[in-house]
This record gives sequence, C-alpha cells and structure tokens, in this order.
Amino acid sequence: MVNGRSLLIILRKFNCSVTLSSIEGSSNHSTIRTRKKIKLDNASEFKAKLLTWSQQFEEVVWLDSNDYLQKYSSFEAALAVEAHTQIQSGFQNAFAKLQQYKNRINDYIFGYLSYDLKNDIEELSSNNFEGLDFPELHFFQPRKLFFLKDNELEICYLKEIENQIEEDLEQIRHYEESSAEVISSLDQIATNVRKNSRDDVKIHKRITKKDYLKHLDKILNHIHRGDIYEVNFCQEFYADDATINPYRVYEHLNKISSPPFATFLKIKHKYLLSASPERFVRRAGNKVISQPIKGTAKRLQKKKLDQRLAEQLEADQKERSENIMIVDLVRNDLSKTAIKGSVEVEELCKVYSFKQVHQLISTVISQVTSETDSTEIIKSLFPMGSMTGAPKISAMQIIENEESTKRGLYSGAVGYFAPGNDFDFNVVIRSILYNKSKKYLSYSVGGAITEKSDPEKEYQECLLKAIAMKKALKG
Repeated sequence: MVNGRSLLIILRKFNCSVTLSSIEGSSNHSTIRTRKKIKLDNASEFKAKLLTWSQQFEEVVWLDSNDYLQKYSSFEAALAVEAHTQIQSGFQNAFAKLQQYKNRINDYIFGYLSYDLKNDIEELSSNNFEGLDFPELHFFQPRKLFFLKDNELEICYLKEIENQIEEDLEQIRHYEESSAEVISSLDQIATNVRKNSRDDVKIHKRITKKDYLKHLDKILNHIHRGDIYEVNFCQEFYADDATINPYRVYEHLNKISSPPFATFLKIKHKYLLSASPERFVRRAGNKVISQPIKGTAKRLQKKKLDQRLAEQLEADQKERSENIMIVDLVRNDLSKTAIKGSVEVEELCKVYSFKQVHQLISTVISQVTSETDSTEIIKSLFPMGSMTGAPKISAMQIIENEESTKRGLYSGAVGYFAPGNDFDFNVVIRSILYNKSKKYLSYSVGGAITEKSDPEKEYQECLLKAIAMKKALKG
C-alpha cells in the first residue's frame, strides 16, 4: 500500500499540485467518516439554507437534481465543502494523476474535468484564447458532505470533525449569520457596480454572426468532403470587468431552468454556475450509463402547441440523425472497457421536457468487470461525444481550427467519485463561468452541425440556448 509520503512523491513526479493532510494509515471510508441520517420536516427549505450556509467555504460543489428524479438518480441534492485533501493539474498525465489520487484516498472526491484534457488522451492541442485561467482538473476530498433524498438528510463528516455536526446543523437551520453577511455584502458590491454603470454586465460576442456563418461554411465543406459526419460548433459570450454575486446568479439561473444536473462549484475565486440538463456518464456497481443529448426545440405556454413541438422534435429526421450518430459514437467508446456484448441502447431519441426547451435524450449502457478502474472508463469516453462529433478526433481537430475560444471547463464534466468504483458526472453546458479575481465572465453555446444543417437556424438555436444565462445575469 502506498503511504501519504509516497503518494506525494508520485504526484510531484507527475508535476501535480496537491495538498495532503492527515491521510496516513487506512483510507477506508467506513473508518474515516461518521454517518448520520435525520428526517426533515421541510426538505425544500432546508435545502435552500444548506446552499446559503455553504458560501462561507473556499471549496464547494453543489449538485442539484431539482426533483427531476429518473431511473438512474441516486439523490435529490448533494453538497461537498471544505477540502481535506485536493489535487489540481494541467492536461499532461492528468488521468494518471487522478487515478493515483482517487485510489489512494478511497473516499468521496468531488471536482471537475475540463474539455482540454483531450490533449492528455490524443495528440491534440488547445491554442485558442482563454480568459478564465481554470486548472484543467481539480478534485477535493470534502471534510463535510451532505446528501438529500426523500425528505431525509444523510451527513458524512470525517471522524476527526464529527463533533461539529450538531453545531453545523444548528447554523444551517438558522441561517448562520456569517454566511448571510457574506451573501449580503456580495449583493451590495454588485448593486453599487450596477448603479455606476449603464448595464448590469456588458456581454460581448467573441465572434460576430457574419464570422459564425463563415465558420459554418468551412465546417459544412469538411462534411461534404467526408472528413466528418457531425461536429459540435460553439461560440463564446463574455464580459470583462464583471462584478457579480455568483450565489445569486446561480439562484436565478436554476430558477429559470430547473435542470436535473444543476451545479454550483466554487474553488476559491473560480466559479461554475451550471443549469446542465445532461448526464455524461455514471457507474453504479458494474453498470455504466451514458445519456447523450442531441436535438432541441423551444417550449410554448399553450399546452397543445407545446405538445405538438415535442412530437415534431421526436419525428424530426435531422434531429434524430444527430442523436443517433452520437449514440453510435458512445456505443463505440463504451465498448473499449465493456464486457464483450454488453453494450446496448436502452432508450433512443426519447423526448424529455425542461422549463426552457424540449430535448432528445438517448440512454446507452454497458457492463464492466469489478476490476475495471473508473478513471479508465471516463478516459475512454472523454470528451463526451455530444460535445465533439463523429469521428471524434477529426471533429476535435476541426473544433480547434474553427472556434475562437479555448473551451476549458465548458464541455467538460463536474461530478464525484464515491468510495470504491461508483461515480457520476454531468456535461458542463448551459453554464456561466466566472473568475472573480480577474473579473472575467464567460458562457458558451453551440449545436451539432450535420450535412442537413441550415446555418441561420443553427445560429438562432445558439441564441435560444443562451437566453437562460442572459436572464440570470439580468436578475
């Protein structure tokens, strides 16, 4: 067994930034965590207080299903705060570093994988403009962990701080004052900035509509030549000198969309505020589940018209072909780690309806052996096919050439590894990224381009997807 000192040497060898504390000896989660379950009289009220309370910590990952429970949901919400150990890295040897860290800790770790970890997997590069300066990978082992499900709260604290459970519960129930003051002060800063400027946050397009259409022409030429069948092309909207209250913006964004894979992530001064509707991949025991989204239609207030749009989406041959191409790619990626013959499509092009849009979602599953390492499964699927295209490597090369911004955490994944092998990660879309120290704010949107794509309609679909982020920033 590798001890803490040996792990530190290994991670330094990989040029990896890591903080370790109190990890000598056994890392079995049953011996290092105290678990406590309590029934809640008002789960929704407690849930809101829990997120408010979390704002006092430097490391926060909040995962919220917004009560959109489905077959493969494991909780309604989860909160991980306060790093006990953590790891961050650039793309070089990133998955090897993560595997070493995860297996040594053998506890819950929460964090993210950026899109540009593709450069660790393939002979690729990322040389476009990047304004956010997020590390390519960051995970931490939380000292304090909460799960909400069925009006029950499960608390999982490291044993060395188990005496803080009751005190923290009292603070959460009564909106602990220091947390409320932090949020109030952030509100005041953002309000003062708005009073002295014409706009709340001045959003700019990284490329003009004219340039977007030129890039689409080049991509369509690649498709017509047979270089690729489909590619996900994205554009960035950004703001310099932006001052926001990330907590409030997340609240607004989540209220607008209420998606099943919402995320509030904070790593010191770096924030992700995400209203993602998409699961990337989950492992539950020896079963692996991926649920790619391709195909979008707007929602309407009138029920009959809204239902008609949903039916039209389900029957739309262009939208279905986009989805099916990605399903084939996911099947191929899953087969790299699956038991032979175990990959199957459980759902194909099923319509799921969210507050802003209808989506076509497919569910692809496989079986793996108990010995299959979870990081290898994620690496074999990464980046997700719904955000790249087919063939994947050619699509990623074209993305690099035609897009103007390095994607970073956008098109990446946020989630967690549980003790043992289980994990669950979303796809980072419909998200706002914010670097508070640089005052740089960014959100990107995109869509799948195929031979049947109409450039004008693709551009309008991007604007549709951007509405929620723009509204959230307006408050």
